[in-house]
Amino acid sequence: MPGEAKLRVLVCVKPVPDPERYELLGIDPATGRLIREGVPTVINPADKNALETALGIKDGLGASVTVIGMAPDFTRERIRECLAMGADEAYLLSDPAFGGADTYATSYALAKGVEKLGFTPDLILAGSASADGATAHVPVQLAEWLKLPHVSNVSSVELEMPSEREGIDARMHAIVLKKAERRHIRYRVRLPAVISVERNANSPRIVPAIGVVKSRSKKLEIWGREDLGIPASAVGYEASPTKSGRLFMPDLRRNGTRVEGSPEEVAAAFAEILRKKL
Repeated sequence: MPGEAKLRVLVCVKPVPDPERYELLGIDPATGRLIREGVPTVINPADKNALETALGIKDGLGASVTVIGMAPDFTRERIRECLAMGADEAYLLSDPAFGGADTYATSYALAKGVEKLGFTPDLILAGSASADGATAHVPVQLAEWLKLPHVSNVSSVELEMPSEREGIDARMHAIVLKKAERRHIRYRVRLPAVISVERNANSPRIVPAIGVVKSRSKKLEIWGREDLGIPASAVGYEASPTKSGRLFMPDLRRNGTRVEGSPEEVAAAFAEILRKKL
């Protein structure tokens, strides 16, 4: 458990609508928000890559792995899936007041959740972007709220332990490879830090049957707005600077003109139509 391990790794995860069931999604015409109720969910794919990175650290160095996410209460089984994969404990931030939050309000609530954990994670991991929003903003914003260094779009993470000659106040570092457009960039980041892991950085492990059984006895707590000590004005749709604009269906109909005659006449008619359009 977290109190017994030397390293503490926190993974931010997000249950998202199953991409294969997007046809079930609706849009609230008044707010422009997605209506997710009744739509099957999955753990955001890149977040599973982040979780696998954390579990690899746990396997190699004996770290504890804590999962935190913000989502409706009906997604708690997706959070429990993370426990079945090998995480030690999980916290779900769930409250109707959180509904409609943009990345700013979401990252703020997550930051308050991290503060409530009662310990400072040595490393915070998250997926680089969510499948439904795909902004890649939340990990970076979370780091800013927590005043921690951060690196995004990382394909590998290796921890560098301090040596004895560095002294008692020496800190761990993470050696990470950041995926850029045509190359990878190597960074050495002092911990604690927030690192977002790119999609396909690794192959997330399959949930074993024994993991499902063990997950039922692991801690999964639900925290609402009041548990986090956040005023209603600081969360959800009203606290979000980003809001949906006017929603409309574009007119995709096309006008057609039938042209007949000899090849020469058809070519001349086309040329005339194009001249009128210029």
